[in-house]
Amino acid sequence: MNNKKKNRSPFKNPLLVFLVISVIATIFLNMMMMSFQSSKEQEISYSDFLGMLSEDKIDEVIINPDRLVIYEKPDESKDIELSPQTDSLMRILGLDPGEAIDRARENSRNVYYTGYIYDERLLIGLDEKGVQYSTPIKNNNPILDFFLTWILPLGVIYLLFFLLTRSMSKRLGGGGGIMGIGQSNAKMYNVENATGVTFKDVAGQEEAKESLDEIVDYLHNPAKYRAIGAKQPRGALLVGPPGTGKTLLAKAVAGEAKVPFFSLSGSEFVEMFVGVGASRVRDLFKQASAKAPCIIFIDEIDAIGKSRDSQISSNDEREQTLNQLLNEMDGFDSSKGLVIIAATNRPEILDKALLRPGRFDRRIIVEKPDLKGREDILKVHIKNVKTDPDINLHDMALATSGAAGADLANMVNEAALRAVRFGRKTVSQEDLMESVEVIIAGKEKKDRILSEKEKEIVAFHEVGHALATAVQKHTQPVHKITIVPRTMGSLGYTMQMPEEEEHYLMSRDEIVDQITVFLAGRAAEELVFNTKTTGAANDIERATELARNMITQYGMSEKFGMAGLESIQNKYLDGRSVSHCSEETKTAVDNEIIRVLKECHDKAMGILNENRDALDEIARYLIDKETITGDRFMEIYENVKERRSGTESDDNDECKDEQ
Repeated sequence: MNNKKKNRSPFKNPLLVFLVISVIATIFLNMMMMSFQSSKEQEISYSDFLGMLSEDKIDEVIINPDRLVIYEKPDESKDIELSPQTDSLMRILGLDPGEAIDRARENSRNVYYTGYIYDERLLIGLDEKGVQYSTPIKNNNPILDFFLTWILPLGVIYLLFFLLTRSMSKRLGGGGGIMGIGQSNAKMYNVENATGVTFKDVAGQEEAKESLDEIVDYLHNPAKYRAIGAKQPRGALLVGPPGTGKTLLAKAVAGEAKVPFFSLSGSEFVEMFVGVGASRVRDLFKQASAKAPCIIFIDEIDAIGKSRDSQISSNDEREQTLNQLLNEMDGFDSSKGLVIIAATNRPEILDKALLRPGRFDRRIIVEKPDLKGREDILKVHIKNVKTDPDINLHDMALATSGAAGADLANMVNEAALRAVRFGRKTVSQEDLMESVEVIIAGKEKKDRILSEKEKEIVAFHEVGHALATAVQKHTQPVHKITIVPRTMGSLGYTMQMPEEEEHYLMSRDEIVDQITVFLAGRAAEELVFNTKTTGAANDIERATELARNMITQYGMSEKFGMAGLESIQNKYLDGRSVSHCSEETKTAVDNEIIRVLKECHDKAMGILNENRDALDEIARYLIDKETITGDRFMEIYENVKERRSGTESDDNDECKDEQ
């Protein structure tokens, strides 16, 4: 230990480094000032000085103890003129321009200096030539000189140093200025400064909570696990789409365990300076070990945990940080109760060494909630909102299939804002359902007024979707039809809502029926108006994507059978498809997609032809009212269907009578 103290470099002390830099800068500054003062004076010999005196070229002499400062007479032949603007300004101020010219000529004098030699003839010669001479009287104040020469420059340097370190600290995110950029800036929560979140605040993720609850129990009662020989999991990786509550789950673990909780993002490790990220990782684990038992949470760990296989986009700083993280995760003692929790929505790009058991022992999937989960999440978010007693969260949960927890929280808040906007003190069911539409399709665009022709086309387009939904077996019932434009670009939409819990498997018949629903809007335009508009662009895009997935991923094509021609990358983000087939096969796939779409389009045309009377009547009602509920739509459809059945039976009776 003593050897380490002796060998420690003194330059690791930031204060000592600052003092050394300040002293050097002050000496340099004083030298620069002395050099600047002497740069205007030219050195001459004493004999040259006497020669200038005899030639009557000297105007003034300053006699110092060590030198003579000599001012040469100004050149009278040199013309000095003031500019017209300066001359006018001086006359306005009541000043004599001639004095300004004399002063300018005085300042143009050459200045020389020579060493002082005791010479009795000096003063006599100066008097003979009429040269002015004087000796400066200095009231030397050592304290003031020391302050101006040393203390003031040191203060200025310190101020500049302080401002620089403060600026660098903000840019680099370090807590200790420029000397602390390698320190971890993780936000720590402890028992006094708790996260304020427990498992009661997390809903719809029961399986994830069950896996994390075991880690909490280990932190509380490690003895019962050690008694049987079980080891604490070193780390848990939360994987799932954005907004599903991964960060909230990590904070809930800390709230339940009542242990210190270090929280930071993966991007906070990576900086422009090489080695800073690795230093921050070391400092983070050093702090966490001192506070153990505790939890380290690294959000968006893919920022530093990206796979090192790709040499094209390699980054030395990120790889050094990742290597240090791997080393620290191997090195810490899990028996102390140190747990690492990380979150990501891109698990496929993480380095394999980071995912192996012994580092992240558990992968906890945080999926989008199901129907019950959505209802439970809505209960959590709405408990602090004043609502009407008759609200039905089950209906709202049915209408939000595929929504994440963050989406549901946003919908509840939007419903509360809408209630305030309309001057109500409680949130109604109408507010909740309207908030769903606002989040999905945007607000109603009141300033977009459609022409009568466009209004008719949009109405028949949407009713075409609804009729294809009502006639086919494998579709969800219609909840609402509207032709009111929305801010997200839609001129109208048909909203479907399941009557019961959504299912997770789709048959080929269900996919074909769904594609038919997508294409029924364009089919209605062609059937009624004999035209095609851009309103079907999104429908065609979704229908094409569904047909492609059916052929390339689900193995439902008669031509290609069960061959997997594409796979999904970034499953939890954009879900981009990657092809695994030749160019010839891609061409054949495109032809097969076109065939499927044409068959579904023909099927939609057949459905609308058979129900043309219902299409016309419902569309006219929609043009008049602009919005139809699902119940009202089915009521009109059933009435038209009954009238059609009655007419057909009357025709059959007439035919029988004629026979």
